[in-house]
Amino acid sequence: MLIKLFPRGVRYALLSLILTSASVFAQQLKPSTPESAGMSTERLKRVDNVLKSFVDKEQVAGVIALIARDGKIVYHRAFGYDDLEQKTPLKTDAIVRIASQTKAITSAAVMMLYEEGHFLLDDPISKYIPSFAGTQVIENFNLADTTYTTRPAKRDITIRDLLTHTSGIGYAVIGDERARAMYAKHNILVGVEKPDASLGDVITRLGSLPVFHEPGTKYLYGLNSDVLGYLVEVVSGKTLAEFLQERLFNPVGMSDTYFYLPESKHARLAKLYTEDDNKKTVKVTSHNGSSLASDGHMLENFPRMKGRYYAGGAGLSSTALDYAKFLQMLLNGGLYNGHQLLSPTTVKLFTSNQLADLKDSKTNFSLGFGITTAAQAARYPVPEGTFDWGGAFGTTYWADPVEGIVGILMTQKQPSSWGGELNTKFKASVYQAIIKSNQKLGQ
Repeated sequence: MLIKLFPRGVRYALLSLILTSASVFAQQLKPSTPESAGMSTERLKRVDNVLKSFVDKEQVAGVIALIARDGKIVYHRAFGYDDLEQKTPLKTDAIVRIASQTKAITSAAVMMLYEEGHFLLDDPISKYIPSFAGTQVIENFNLADTTYTTRPAKRDITIRDLLTHTSGIGYAVIGDERARAMYAKHNILVGVEKPDASLGDVITRLGSLPVFHEPGTKYLYGLNSDVLGYLVEVVSGKTLAEFLQERLFNPVGMSDTYFYLPESKHARLAKLYTEDDNKKTVKVTSHNGSSLASDGHMLENFPRMKGRYYAGGAGLSSTALDYAKFLQMLLNGGLYNGHQLLSPTTVKLFTSNQLADLKDSKTNFSLGFGITTAAQAARYPVPEGTFDWGGAFGTTYWADPVEGIVGILMTQKQPSSWGGELNTKFKASVYQAIIKSNQKLGQ
């Protein structure tokens, strides 16, 4: 080898550089043949059939899917239309509203700051956002006039409670009747309806309100990630958008992920659809909003606005490829594009079930993801430990550490009566395409 012509010290330096470069290259998602990743080209055609069937029946306008295994992109296709009326095809690089897929990204930012020693996960959030001190729990709530009685909580809300959605904080707009009424009265936002609002003002008001159960005792999906987004701002001294851009999006190469899109990318934002009373896919208007807002045009256009409200639970738009890079970084143990964003030990903590001991509540959520349990793995093809979530505009994802799979499915429809069926059939069609499994029979 030519490397032997160099002095020993130089040889070691060159060899180290070569190995490092090879490692970096291996961590990046690259298109490849299915067979190179232990999957079947022929069987992946069944994915086509599944996705096309939902488009052909007009259950969705269009759909984008990406499948990667062991860092190799084996499937990245789009079907249907971006614009149903104009019959404009949906493209694989379309930017879509990812709603609650924002949550895991915000949680990753929190874990970065945790690694740097800025806080402990069991610190009370009031240590950093004082309005959360002296948590009160609602005992009785009168929907007629939004009055309530409270009692002091046994302890304050912690950062871990927020990461696991066990704080007792509910959801504005999409929560139960009590949450919708109380948060509307105090102008608490779901995260996408008022781009000019102040995140600090909203979260400070939220902190002064009571919670719906004792912190740490139940799972209640709520505005926890929005609070965490403000925690990132308080601790880092940057806006959530600035922090994510500098610390995550730029290093990983997520070049199409934003809270508010630059004008140069407005045209790539996929159109948003809803459905009529017959469950037929129709375009949004100012009169047919969804559970997220009464004005469909606002939901359609908020990513194109110039805003300052960075909702850590709902505000991002992205592409299938960008989000796949984020998930691959986690499957890589925090490494992507030559950047160690999180330690492998932190990633393990980040993706480990935190709720197994809860009773009469959801018992499978980590510090940012839903987690597949052994019981679920026995009923579906997804292995135990797979982490996942989705978004209200018709997007879903999962990352499987056992089979090395990243799966992304993106539509733009809210609400959608067909979302659950589409997601489940897509997942089944992905796993049937595996011809070399990492699992043994009986596992």
